[in-house]
Amino acid sequence: MKVVPVPVREDNYAYLLIDESTNKAAAVDPYDVPKVAAAAEAHGVEIIAGITTHHHFDHSGGNKASEFASKYPDAFIYGGSDKVPALTNLVKDKDEFTIGNNIRVKCLATPCHTQESICYYVTDAVEDTHPGGVFTGDTLFIAGCGRFFEGVGSEMVRALEYLATLPPKTIVYNGHEYTAGSLAFGKHIDPENRAFAKLEEITRNKITTGLTTIADEKEWNVFLRLETDAVKKATSATSDTPKSAIMDALREQKNKFRGPKL
Repeated sequence: MKVVPVPVREDNYAYLLIDESTNKAAAVDPYDVPKVAAAAEAHGVEIIAGITTHHHFDHSGGNKASEFASKYPDAFIYGGSDKVPALTNLVKDKDEFTIGNNIRVKCLATPCHTQESICYYVTDAVEDTHPGGVFTGDTLFIAGCGRFFEGVGSEMVRALEYLATLPPKTIVYNGHEYTAGSLAFGKHIDPENRAFAKLEEITRNKITTGLTTIADEKEWNVFLRLETDAVKKATSATSDTPKSAIMDALREQKNKFRGPKL
């Protein structure tokens, strides 16, 4: 199994999810079809599916593009609701499908950013040395989370805790290059967290997606650390404050944060 990030737009990520045994691939959130097609050609793979994390245009906009339909007329389009353009295969929580011979894809429903948001946990049935990965769209970012456009804090708590149950070495493939800004906010909330030293090194890369894991997120993502003293202090929470209220307060602070991008 191989994952190839394809930067699109100003800060979005599309991906190629490649089954190396067959040279078949899925395009994840292929907003810019020419760029994704060029990457597929460069890697010598055939796109047989489109995987959509949620319906927002900057992720799903390539599904109905004339280039996608003409180049890949037989490709399945997976997504969490009929809001996803050109949808052929509706998926729900815990549904599974395959790409090529060996890639296993498990669907994880994570409603909040949008109500049909799906994260996709991917493993290789043969290459058991690969740690697996998860395409998180705009639910989980490196050191951050998405805005609550169609949901509330309690839903994001459940979504992130759900993703946190994945194996610790699972590689995170998120939807946007927001890492520097998320790091700045994290240090603002939890300035004594030594885990940020590793993340600072990661932000020196132009592409940061694919360089962190679920275990890392548990160490430095303030939205996954709601019950720590630092987050409680920053949100004026007490021992009786529910996690949903802490999440709402923390996300509101992030919405207003204008700190350095680092």
